[in-house]
Amino acid sequence: MWNVKQLEYGALARRANQIKDELRQGVRKPYKEVIDVFQGDLHRAGMKPLTFVRQVLTACVYPPLINSSNLPLDVRQRAQEELGRCVGESGYYNQTSQIKLYCQFCNVQDIHSTEMRFAHCNILNVLVNREASPRTGVLIPVPCHNKTVLSITQLGAVAVPYYLSEEQGWALQVEELQRALESAKGVCNPVALYVINPGNPAGYVQSQKSVLEVIRFAWEKRLFLLVDELYQDCVYGENCEFVSYKRAVSEMGPPFSGTVELASFHSVSKGFSGECGLRAGYVELVNLDPAVMKYINTLFSKDACSPVLGQIALDLMTDPPKPGDPSYLLYKQVGPENCTLVYVKKVHEVVNSLPGFSCPPIEGGLFAFPRLHLTPKAIQKAKELGLQPDTFYCTRLLEEGGVFTGPGWEYGQKEGTYHIRYNTSRALFKELLRRLSSFHMTFMKDFS
Repeated sequence: MWNVKQLEYGALARRANQIKDELRQGVRKPYKEVIDVFQGDLHRAGMKPLTFVRQVLTACVYPPLINSSNLPLDVRQRAQEELGRCVGESGYYNQTSQIKLYCQFCNVQDIHSTEMRFAHCNILNVLVNREASPRTGVLIPVPCHNKTVLSITQLGAVAVPYYLSEEQGWALQVEELQRALESAKGVCNPVALYVINPGNPAGYVQSQKSVLEVIRFAWEKRLFLLVDELYQDCVYGENCEFVSYKRAVSEMGPPFSGTVELASFHSVSKGFSGECGLRAGYVELVNLDPAVMKYINTLFSKDACSPVLGQIALDLMTDPPKPGDPSYLLYKQVGPENCTLVYVKKVHEVVNSLPGFSCPPIEGGLFAFPRLHLTPKAIQKAKELGLQPDTFYCTRLLEEGGVFTGPGWEYGQKEGTYHIRYNTSRALFKELLRRLSSFHMTFMKDFS
């Protein structure tokens, strides 16, 4: 259902780096810099880091700053608290204290601090039986981040695609889940359902009705729920609200609240925090058998803990400044500055105004995934070059427009459709839209 060879990518990234080197060497091009909207690294894309987080981290690395009046009082107090959880002066973070703290904050049954890919693989390791026949299956959305698919297939499991409805704003439909489940018969034994909310790369936000329907479906089919909620703080669509799967399960009451097995993932590397270099996150586990929980504790403990600064940043994410704290007003200003409805609407309007582009409303997350309606001439040219049609488009956009985007085939898409993915960071967005518009009009004319 998904071939590992389809996950081979990197040629565009290598070429983007080559072009950056050429520009530094003085090679003349129609642009002076490459706008990289392929990566999910918002700081790299120009977003400013959260001042509160960086100040606390700085004081933790250089403790004499705790006594400096140059930092706000709540920053110094917080740094003192974080250092108090370290063992001696070694900088080794006391994970036991941290886990207790997160349990108190989230009211969860268990939580582990770790880098997200590591967390995904550890939970999948528990679910996947490598020796089973038929093989273990995991239902995954299309489109979906390609590394998630790779994690599943590398473990010997089968990624069973269910397609989000692009015509209905990338809605997750239970009827499609049922179709995917039926398609797996004779191929694999599905044991888990993977959900991304808010969406990556599609930019949708599930309604409460949708979340409840998915939970009921998972309960009826005895599927373990794997929920990627990394972008829960990035919701800006009109009348949209993030609905926590864990809270929804709890509020549904028996039999769901006591039987639906759930793993919810969050991270400081993505979303509102944007600290990609710190590589820390958590997985929240609900309704697991005590024996399984014991095994998972062992599984997570067998490797070294994630970097101390990442764990501290994770603590700051789950317990940010509160009203009345010196850092609160500045902290709250950063979110609206980078994820505003007005800005996202502008991006949406410009892209949809271009002939050959269509994009459902962007409701949340940090990416857009517009559909590209290519002409037969462009598709034929791509085939002659041995490229996927959307890769051909992205390659030309990079070479001629200096914009680095991701082709849709890397994330999965219905046969015969083409897309591109780009992050919606506010940094350089005017220049991005100018270049994209100029290139696209020329491209469509050339291949009309």
